[in-house]
Amino acid sequence: MESGHICERVDKEAISSLASNLPEEDAIVRISNIFHALQSGPRLKIMYLLLEKEMFVCELEFALGMSQSAISHNLRTLRQLDLVRTKKKGRFVVYSVADEHVKMLLELSRKHVMRCAL
Repeated sequence: MESGHICERVDKEAISSLASNLPEEDAIVRISNIFHALQSGPRLKIMYLLLEKEMFVCELEFALGMSQSAISHNLRTLRQLDLVRTKKKGRFVVYSVADEHVKMLLELSRKHVMRCAL
């Protein structure tokens, strides 16, 4: 049996290699901002609705029972983080999930929660 404290036997070279593979600081900040934005129940609900279909603000209002200004505020935050995109349809703007990476993040999160609930 080995004696001594575990930290005396740390493979410092291997740990340094792991640390050197961390995302750059600006990426860490952006990732943190994404998770912070998604901790909001209304924003997360908006994202899951947008997984199903492109939606207008009025549709999101109806689905969530929230005011137009509250929906717009949350969409602005999501858009600033590149989680949703917009497209003009006539005089109106329709919202959708930005890309496949965002879809995967949401779907994997849901699967993780469902798996842990068992």
